[in-house]
Amino acid sequence: MSRTNTAPARPRAAADGGANRWVVLVVLCVSLLVVALDATILHVAIPSLTEDLRPSSTALLWIVDAYPLICASLLILFGTLGDRVGRRRILLLGYALFGIASAVAALATEPSVLIGARVLLGVGGAMIMPATLSILRAVFPDRRERATAIGVWTAVAAIGAATGPVLGGFLVEHYWWGSVFLINIPLMALILPLGRRLLPESRGAADGPWDVLGALMAAAGVLGCVLGVKRAGAGEPILALPTAGPLLLGAALLVLFVRRQRRRPHPLIDMRLFSRAAFTTSVGCIVLAMLALVGLQLIAVQYLQLVLGLSPLETGLRLLPLTFAAMAAGATGSYTLRRIGPRRMVGWGFVLTAGAVLLLTFMGQHDRPLLLTVGFVLLGFGLQTTLFSAYESMLSEAPQRSAGAAASIGETSYQLGAGMGTALLGSVMNAAYAPGLAAIPGVPAEASRAAANSLGEAYQVADQLGGAAGGALYQAARHAFVNGLHITLFVSAGLLLLGAAMARRLPRVMECPVDPEETVSAGVPGAEPPVLSKSAPSETVRSEPVRSEPVLSTSTSTGGVRSSESAEPLELADPSEPRVPATREAIEPAGSGRPAH
Repeated sequence: MSRTNTAPARPRAAADGGANRWVVLVVLCVSLLVVALDATILHVAIPSLTEDLRPSSTALLWIVDAYPLICASLLILFGTLGDRVGRRRILLLGYALFGIASAVAALATEPSVLIGARVLLGVGGAMIMPATLSILRAVFPDRRERATAIGVWTAVAAIGAATGPVLGGFLVEHYWWGSVFLINIPLMALILPLGRRLLPESRGAADGPWDVLGALMAAAGVLGCVLGVKRAGAGEPILALPTAGPLLLGAALLVLFVRRQRRRPHPLIDMRLFSRAAFTTSVGCIVLAMLALVGLQLIAVQYLQLVLGLSPLETGLRLLPLTFAAMAAGATGSYTLRRIGPRRMVGWGFVLTAGAVLLLTFMGQHDRPLLLTVGFVLLGFGLQTTLFSAYESMLSEAPQRSAGAAASIGETSYQLGAGMGTALLGSVMNAAYAPGLAAIPGVPAEASRAAANSLGEAYQVADQLGGAAGGALYQAARHAFVNGLHITLFVSAGLLLLGAAMARRLPRVMECPVDPEETVSAGVPGAEPPVLSKSAPSETVRSEPVRSEPVLSTSTSTGGVRSSESAEPLELADPSEPRVPATREAIEPAGSGRPAH
């Protein structure tokens, strides 16, 4: 008697993750929230910290900059290391190091100790940031669900960046400056055991030895570039040795790193990723978006406090609409991406942001709350829409085995864009502001030169002069700052429109590739690799996670159906080969003439 043996349905892979994948997302978002808070929470504690520790100007600069510099330089190192040894392992080590460094920073009694603690915080942040994105990439293989997850992830990043100064101000006012670091310890104590229990382990390509020399070259190259850009943003001449030296050395090391990766049989970063137009364009869009965001944010804070005379708390409240709009963009990003596709979403996000920037050029020396609110809402929604779609497109273009490398490239682009924005827009602002103070009747030339450094210094010089000369300098400085702000906004709008033009290289529709890698377990308990037969047809990705059963090959043995025991599994393609999906489902934009799936 013949019988038919059907292969069992494929268990839900780790990439599907079952209901646990949303719990994993919560843990990853808490991780990101801690890192985002630490990037901005220290700023409001600087006056109190300076009064207590009495650091030199150089030491104070390193206290502020050590964290972002070290974090940016080590992203590629730890992102690629996580692909080799396990992303969960790197993430948990990052949690532990971040908690220890926070305790050291909170209890520091010397500037050198605080600088060392900030360096360790940067190392921990570099371990955490790419690991969160790469685990998210592995846990959510279905592009629709991944888009939703990335929307939540980016919204949490916006919350953390905006909450940092407010929370920091509260802690400094009620406790002491070290409390801005101490708050990390209970969060790490909570998330470390949760992450160890709930997060799945996942790895990428593990063929060949890990390129230690290449990782160090990348770290030193990024450190040199970011350091040079930050010095330029602080107003140092671009051709001066402290600025040009790190920039040139960093650029040379990065060029050598790229050449080394192209020659190696098992590179840290598969440079073929950059041959994909969507991946390269997404990275460029992240740089441009951050360039506009950080530069504008710094200038907006100065305008609100120094021109309009708002307190730090009032300034934070005025910026809240930007944060809420960014959260809304992240929450609705998945739906928008499915409806209009990456090209239109990134392009129109840039256009909307450019429109918001041009609207803000109507700001003057007097407060216009409605104008500012509308401008900040459009700015936050447009930029977050752009960042969300760019990150989603970048991660979707990279194969799962290279998720850590792709995440580290995206985060490094984020940091470089932020540094370049401070340098470029800050330089434009200074160049437009200084000429307005060149020749003021009754003001000595030396006082005018000192006032040209910044608006805050101009106010101090005006107070020292007093009388009619001081009043004239005060009014001239305000007028010059607003004029410089308008010119800077026009330059920023031009850069944003350049980003909109660049976005035309992105895919018009949201494509969902069927990647054999993504059907393999990433480590969630109970998940097993799928068994595919040679005659299994290509599957089309549907709205729900794919859980189709493999189709069995037919044979003349035992009643015409080959038993599952004798089925020959399909060998997966060599992971070193470029991924070519067997089938793609394109999610058509609304109004494209084809029905949306």
